[in-house]
Amino acid sequence: MTVRPAHFTQTANGTFQPTENAQSHWGDDHLNGPALVGLVARVLEDTYGDDDLMPARLTVDLFRAARGVETTATTRLVRDGRRVRNSECELTQDGVVVVRSILVQYRRSSPPRGGEWSAPITFTPPGEIDGGRSTYVGSDDGGWSRAIADHQNTSRKRFLNRTVEVVAGRKNTPFVSAAMAAEGTSLVTNLGSAGVGYINGDLTVALARLPIDEWIGVQADSHWAVDGIATGTATLFDSAGPFGSGLITAISNAAAQIDFANDPFPSRSPSA
Repeated sequence: MTVRPAHFTQTANGTFQPTENAQSHWGDDHLNGPALVGLVARVLEDTYGDDDLMPARLTVDLFRAARGVETTATTRLVRDGRRVRNSECELTQDGVVVVRSILVQYRRSSPPRGGEWSAPITFTPPGEIDGGRSTYVGSDDGGWSRAIADHQNTSRKRFLNRTVEVVAGRKNTPFVSAAMAAEGTSLVTNLGSAGVGYINGDLTVALARLPIDEWIGVQADSHWAVDGIATGTATLFDSAGPFGSGLITAISNAAAQIDFANDPFPSRSPSA
């Protein structure tokens, strides 16, 4: 039996222990965004998910550096109405809250009459995808490759990813995969000619539908930066086309800028 990599293992008392797969490029003991986003998505869906409700928005505040220590997840139902359900999740380490998130779910229904405008947008994946590999990085100037250092340029970036399991032994659901992939919004918008010098403090992922594939693409739409503060947006894609959006805000972290051409953690996930 093949053991798939995972970001966390679940302990006998219900807490979560990060694995080496959850480590980021920012430091020796710093967890990456997709692992944390994936964990809150997993816990919220397990606790408050419903087949009749669409997880339309997940907002995650990553306001404190999370480390490779035992992590506790606590949830709260904020409101449960006829058409809208709101719930919250906090991740705590050593008694300190490191992540706080809120999930908004809408009851599925019939669409209104008429047509609406949508942006003309396309996403072209690599010509061939190696089923044994889980990450590709692309840019307008660099094409597609497996090495993020190939795309340290000022052109538009994109990412194609098959997400690692959040919790060992539990396959990611489409919602969890979408939330984790959307954290790549930070990478595709903040990766520049000298690497990544911004660290995102949040993620909002908005979904019109759930992805139908394991492979999810993330393509940058905008990046604005002034006085060391940046915002970025991206569109999420599967084989059927666009299905959601990612939004991040970020702050300059120039003292610990990640130059992937001289990466001290080359074996870690491309996500910063």
